[in-house]
Amino acid sequence: MEKHDCHSATQEYPHPFFHEVKMTGAQKIRGIILGSILFPLRLTLASIFFLLMWPLARLRLAGLSKEERSVPVEGWRRWFFHSIVLYLSRAVFFTLGFPWVKVKGRRADLKEAPVLVVAPHSTYLDMLVLCPTQLATVVSRSENTSLPVIGALLEFNQSVIVSRNDPESRKRAVTELTERLTSGGYWPQMLMFPEGTTTNGTALIRFKPGAFLVGVPVQPVLLRYPNKLDTVRWTHKGTSWLEALWHTTSQFYTNMTVEFLPVYHPSQEEKNDPNLYAGNVQKVMAKALGIPCTDYVLEGGVPVSKLGGLSLPLEPAARHTLSLLHKHGLGAQEVEAALERMIDRCQSGAQGSKVSAEELASILGLSRRRTAVDICRLYTKDKAVDLRRIYLSVSALSGFISFKSLLHTAFTLFDREGRGSLSAEELSDLMGALLGLPQNNTAEFYTQASNQGELTEEHLLRALTTHPTYQRVANEFFQPKEEGSRLANGKAVNNNGNMHNSNGSGHYTKKFE
Repeated sequence: MEKHDCHSATQEYPHPFFHEVKMTGAQKIRGIILGSILFPLRLTLASIFFLLMWPLARLRLAGLSKEERSVPVEGWRRWFFHSIVLYLSRAVFFTLGFPWVKVKGRRADLKEAPVLVVAPHSTYLDMLVLCPTQLATVVSRSENTSLPVIGALLEFNQSVIVSRNDPESRKRAVTELTERLTSGGYWPQMLMFPEGTTTNGTALIRFKPGAFLVGVPVQPVLLRYPNKLDTVRWTHKGTSWLEALWHTTSQFYTNMTVEFLPVYHPSQEEKNDPNLYAGNVQKVMAKALGIPCTDYVLEGGVPVSKLGGLSLPLEPAARHTLSLLHKHGLGAQEVEAALERMIDRCQSGAQGSKVSAEELASILGLSRRRTAVDICRLYTKDKAVDLRRIYLSVSALSGFISFKSLLHTAFTLFDREGRGSLSAEELSDLMGALLGLPQNNTAEFYTQASNQGELTEEHLLRALTTHPTYQRVANEFFQPKEEGSRLANGKAVNNNGNMHNSNGSGHYTKKFE
């Protein structure tokens, strides 16, 4: 069976977490005219159908005990309420501008494929796929159960509910999924979006293993929106969900195509390794869509790529930091001086490395506190930020210090006991500071970088410069590119934040050997 080898963030592939509706002047005018009429009319009609579904969804399980609710609803409760809610669900999307859905391929029956895996996941309007799949059961976040109408529909659907922040809830969800998917047709077919979040559809992001844990056959389902104007998508940045709804309902109609691919039967190796199984299905779906498959994920609200357990940010905080400093008027020399003040503060020991926004503004030489606040928010949600994270991540991209010297400084800062080696926790903190993003899964990296359980500076440098996986972090992620935007003082900062002279004479680099 083919191994999972999707592209990493160190390569140039489409950024899947940004989408903005691009409209001509004529399209904008038409959208305003049609939207002022169609938006309120369609939302009113959709709301009416939603309100009609609300009591019907509650009635389906009304009067049943907890034990009766823990098994599939059968008999008159199923055929009567299921049919009505299915037609009302289709009516909601019809009123929102989806008069028809083109279906390609054949949906496998329950025993052929207990799970339907749907991608790409681009919008909340993707839920229209539930209609041609006969309201297949879904997995949903516990927060959604408290939403009006939606909570009732999740109860009606007998959905698997999981709290992402509760480990026990996740364990219960896995147990429940296993029970349902191995029930031999007792439970209805399930539908899952393995990407776990919405993207712009230009690439498939890394599939979560949930749908593949049990090792049963799955049927891949492709979603396409073949429209001249792409209005439906909304993701991490760009067009908001409300704007997407406005633009979509402002069109006369919106096309959607659902394509059922052949059932994917896992090998024994894939059954034993859900991540391999997920990766291979991802590749099949990406090939059918004609787009790349990547290792991109949204982790803690931050777009990242996974590399051997490390999380590499697609939009490094250091890059945004440098951009903010340049906008504030700091040139190459001022940024270099600020970095030197930062490292002096980090190495002083007396005051510690945590600073407030006010202290950061003073260290950076900023006249506006707001800029310092914005920089702090790039690294933490707390009121105080670890100065080591800002210094190391910015230095890694700025080109003022060699990587070897930077690693030596980082090692010294995080070797808390001065014993010449790092613990697994200290390595996690160090890599989090270098990459500007918390690293929570560095066990694999620690094992491969250390020697018999001891991780010295030499071991770490060797891993980052010679190991076939991790050298890419140093050679590609920390190696700035030459293209850049101009600074006010004649320097340029490239896409990775590296400064060089505007005459192209090379990197403005200072070595600290």
